[in-house]
Amino acid sequence: MNEESGIPDDNQLTIEQALINLQSEDLGLRVYAAWWLGRFRVNLPEAIDLLILALADEADRTEAGGYPLRRNAARALGKLGDRRAVPALIKSLECSDFYVREAAAQSLEMLGDDSCIPYIFELIKNPNFQVSSDAEPEHPYDAFLEALGTLRAVEAIPDILPFLEHPIPKVQYAAARAMYQLSEPEVANQYGDRLIIALSNDDLQLRRTVLSDLGAIGYLSAAEAIGDTLAENSLKLICLKGLLEKQIPLAIPPALTEGAVRVMALMDDLL
Repeated sequence: MNEESGIPDDNQLTIEQALINLQSEDLGLRVYAAWWLGRFRVNLPEAIDLLILALADEADRTEAGGYPLRRNAARALGKLGDRRAVPALIKSLECSDFYVREAAAQSLEMLGDDSCIPYIFELIKNPNFQVSSDAEPEHPYDAFLEALGTLRAVEAIPDILPFLEHPIPKVQYAAARAMYQLSEPEVANQYGDRLIIALSNDDLQLRRTVLSDLGAIGYLSAAEAIGDTLAENSLKLICLKGLLEKQIPLAIPPALTEGAVRVMALMDDLL
């Protein structure tokens, strides 16, 4: 136990204790246990069951109406890879807490079960575009769009396209990312190029967002632009790793693709 914070140190909490804590009356212990089980990938059936139950928790609610335990439980379930969580995560897309909806969409994307597509698809219909560029969106549209792209929801393309003109930049970038993933190769590059242009944004946080998007889609043409982006080398390395992972399956061992060699050279320059 950390005496100053009262929070258990990671190396002192055991799986057994984390499972006990997740059922504790102490809400702080429950929130931490949910995070810990996800952080350390404890994908035991009992952990999954308890985290699914936590998605319906009503006790841990902030004055602003948020659900911290549900948020951590939703995030953990995506990391643990058990598709038994899919129905409960779909239900969580209806939660009043913005961040629970966001975590649920991200975890459904990670779990890769396309049964959630119709539910996420409904959430991007009739969006509110009457907001300022620096406002927070009504819904975590970026998470919804990214999930649809990863899950190959080509039927959602007509409803994703308008988001390319959404007033909030990070939502635009998520739409470009999804369209790259859903489009035929001869069309996809135009959406990857939109993200390259966005790397010159004056806002560091937005540049970080774009780096994450480019790493997720593995857009090789962005490699040099990623290396030149004004952002932390650690983040650029993570992004380039995403590009490299897309190149590895294309190689015929023991040779590497020309793209892989390019990316590895850029990564060496950042180390």
